[in-house]
Amino acid sequence: MANLQILLRQHVGAPCAPVVKAGDRVEKGTLIATPTGLGANIFSSAYGVVEDVLEDRIIIKPDEEQKDEYVKIPEGSKLDMVKAAGVVGMGGAGFPTGVKLGTDLQGGYILVNAAECEPGLRHNIQQLEDDCAKVIRGVKHCMEISNASKAIFAIKKKNEKAVKALREALKDEEAITIHLLPDIYPMGEERAVVRECLGIELNTTQLPSAANAIVCNVETLARVAEAIEERKPCFSKNLTVIGKINGGNEPHVFMDVPVGTSVGEMIERAGGIDGVYGEIIMGGPFTGHATTEDAPITKTTGGIIVTIDFPDLHGASVGLLVCACGGSEERMRDICQKMNGVVKSVARCKQAIENKPGAPLKCERPGNCPGQAKNNIQFKKDGCEYIIIGNCSDCSNTVMGSAPKMGLKVFHQTDHVMRTIGHPLYRYLRVSKQVEQLPEGK
Repeated sequence: MANLQILLRQHVGAPCAPVVKAGDRVEKGTLIATPTGLGANIFSSAYGVVEDVLEDRIIIKPDEEQKDEYVKIPEGSKLDMVKAAGVVGMGGAGFPTGVKLGTDLQGGYILVNAAECEPGLRHNIQQLEDDCAKVIRGVKHCMEISNASKAIFAIKKKNEKAVKALREALKDEEAITIHLLPDIYPMGEERAVVRECLGIELNTTQLPSAANAIVCNVETLARVAEAIEERKPCFSKNLTVIGKINGGNEPHVFMDVPVGTSVGEMIERAGGIDGVYGEIIMGGPFTGHATTEDAPITKTTGGIIVTIDFPDLHGASVGLLVCACGGSEERMRDICQKMNGVVKSVARCKQAIENKPGAPLKCERPGNCPGQAKNNIQFKKDGCEYIIIGNCSDCSNTVMGSAPKMGLKVFHQTDHVMRTIGHPLYRYLRVSKQVEQLPEGK
């Protein structure tokens, strides 16, 4: 087992402060770093020795023999145990779950984000297919902690096996229902979950609490159940490896991977890279970023994607249409460079809002987008031959309403991923944004 690199920042907020030093022996579940402000406890994910403590990470050399036992968190109230276990939003957001559950909903909703919206990823859906009972127990714990009276699973209709498992498990649960989502991106954005489930539009500065709701990811809820029922610290991660992998490009799902395991080790576990490739992405096709084989996974790592090579634009002029639902401008410039394009013009989606200078963009109405003709006119005026877009399903559809007519050739930032995994490219929207609900909300 290779060395584990456990990053000190695996959540929203400031990096944690180490509480161990080089030479210390640690066990699975040993507390190794604590928050300095907003944050969550970080634990060793293996038995071994601390080899080094660096500015941004703790390096642990694991023992050759590993035991299943772990150091248990202290008993306490359910909320205290969630905080002690270091549970965070494991769908990628990384907000400390103990802080989120501190909201008194006074009869509101726990909304379960089971959208698994990033194409190619399926570890959350597999969790529901294999053991949705644990997730449901996590929901009930969260309802009790936050005084919620109801809960709703927001899941895409296409995931029939998972929906069937949920329907069976929830048949006697009057307070927990299912809301079926269309297969468009980004149905998993938390304000989109609120809108779809509750019919409430939140602005870009509002949290779900403004709708008397808390949104939690599937894996987060399973970790809540483990913290409360098993006193288990959060030191492992479920994830999907997919792409240009020996043995095929189907999703390879791994459960309970020790945090700090390298990307390269996970790719090897999936079969290894199949020949020449374009890049390795940590995260999903839309919101992930390029990474390396020696990078470590964290509590928020959802996917590892190995892509085919990029097309060569041979120095052509490119416009970048930056969307709040996709990659940042930095990510899109990275993709353009890898395609040998030259950035000539940059524009933002009409709904992309910067709440504070330098803050990540927020979409005004995720998944429901206006036309993009004005931006396409700018790209044409600036002499662009190609445009690279990072838009959601609906927004990509509106781009295609005018770009081809102007002679602009369109690439989506996810194209190399979609071609790798055999998924339709994001261009024209061919599915309805409306989905009929199950009888009586089930």
